[in-house]
Amino acid sequence: MAKPNVVFLLTDQWRLQALGYAGNAQVKTPNIDQLARESINFKHAISGYSVCCPWRASFLTGQYPLTHGVIVNDVPITGDPAGLGDAFKKEGYNTAYIGKWHVDGRGRKAYIPPERRLGFDYFKALECTHEYNQSAYYDNDDPTRRFWDGYDVFAQTADARQFIQSQSPEQPFILILSWGPPHNPYETAPSEFRDLYDQADIRLRPNVPAEMAADAREWLAGYYAHCSAIDRSVGDIMETLDERGLSENTALVFASDHGDMLGSHGWTRKQKPWEESIRVPFLLRYPAKYGREGREVEPFLNAHDIMPTLLGVCDLPIPECVDGRDFSGALAGEFITGESPPRHYKNAHDSDGALLACFHPFGEWSRPVGGHEYRGIRTARFTYCRTLAGPWLLYDNESDPYQLHNLVGDANYAETEAELEALLQRELDAIGDDFLDGMSYINRWGYPLDDSGTVPIRK
Repeated sequence: MAKPNVVFLLTDQWRLQALGYAGNAQVKTPNIDQLARESINFKHAISGYSVCCPWRASFLTGQYPLTHGVIVNDVPITGDPAGLGDAFKKEGYNTAYIGKWHVDGRGRKAYIPPERRLGFDYFKALECTHEYNQSAYYDNDDPTRRFWDGYDVFAQTADARQFIQSQSPEQPFILILSWGPPHNPYETAPSEFRDLYDQADIRLRPNVPAEMAADAREWLAGYYAHCSAIDRSVGDIMETLDERGLSENTALVFASDHGDMLGSHGWTRKQKPWEESIRVPFLLRYPAKYGREGREVEPFLNAHDIMPTLLGVCDLPIPECVDGRDFSGALAGEFITGESPPRHYKNAHDSDGALLACFHPFGEWSRPVGGHEYRGIRTARFTYCRTLAGPWLLYDNESDPYQLHNLVGDANYAETEAELEALLQRELDAIGDDFLDGMSYINRWGYPLDDSGTVPIRK
């Protein structure tokens, strides 16, 4: 079999609870729902560091944040890791990246030179913007700032389609298409999609407090509009692969970096360990190898596991600098039990849970608004987190799916709490995380902070 292509469709801040195939009957995502029916669904995909830069740096390097050093937003990757593009290019792939980058840490509008693109040669990207209409980007090696025409999701998708159409059938490629929405601002999707949703009709999750209900309905109407606009673009990519005869031998992924609280538990945005922030979609369709029968798999896929798993799916070597686990064996039905294996193990087992971490509270989760460091574990049934002061959260997600009852200190769950604490410590030990206070890490890498405890954003 020829080497497969990889097309990775990455969204920003799309929580699992905002997809039709995941049970939300309000949001209109027919193309993604169809993709789910044909894909392997990592039903336990977790955004363990649920904020943009730490997640993206782990996705693009296969490393844990304490390895690559991106523990907060807007700081650069430490060291010289073998990036995702590097690993595929070494094996003869053409490499392309379009859209939001957000791992360079040298200014959100600054030009990103080739040596800092982690192996991606075709590169039409900007570090970060949330202006989704006429947004800026740089065209490969030209340091002149350009602008996408209209709603950037559609313009970037059109460029991605042209890239796919330009590729020779004999030449494998990897394409990352990184869209900015449905990240706020929520009200900026094209009007035809905003018209699909009436705020008055939006049904809220039971964990949204009454005092935030009106705001949450307004946010969700706009959020869902972005989701439906992106869904159209997912359909466009699927159509292009079909037209080029590439669908069978292309690993097509739909994913998100983290979720969005959207009023749940009285919070907004991300960085929190609740379900709305950490549960994300991860669909992988590769018909030639796995067929088109949609099915679920068990691994707790985290950000640093994506790079080795993609390389494993494509039967390519995994660089030694990678920390994550290769779960490609689980996709073929090969699954073993027992202790967590060494990194890169082809049939990696991680049925116990995924790590959750906030290394230094900042921004919308900064200390002035009640944020703090934490480490946690999300298993198939429970969420457990502790702070530097001790146990903080324990939820039985099976009996309490909206996490309304914190069971920390409940005598009926004392044994469960102890077992989860032991599991969490085992996972921290395996990754070499001593769980220090946030300033210890800030000082380790010498990052500057402003008065709110946040690394300043350089425009």
